[in-house]
Amino acid sequence: MDYRESFYALYLNQANEVLGIKRISECGISSTLVDVRIVMQAALLCNASGIIVAHNHPSGNLKPSTADIKMTEQIKEASKIMSMALLDHIILTSDTYYSFADDGMI
Repeated sequence: MDYRESFYALYLNQANEVLGIKRISECGISSTLVDVRIVMQAALLCNASGIIVAHNHPSGNLKPSTADIKMTEQIKEASKIMSMALLDHIILTSDTYYSFADDGMI
């Protein structure tokens, strides 16, 4: 069911194999809070080289919000400082997705 917004992070090794998946947050109907430090903490603990983050939009609207864009930039900068790569940020709806990487936003 797609009634609450959730945010997940996938952590990858240098061969882009998944090391782990972590739910970062699950909040309300139209937003979820993401602490970049928690995203990066898990990345450090599993020795990740790459990160893919994803969250859903229960509204069905694929357009990234201003908050989505700002959060992506913060995670990208934190990743760069830690010599990791933010590979993508994916927004999911019930039947399709939006990729920041495919759209040239990462």
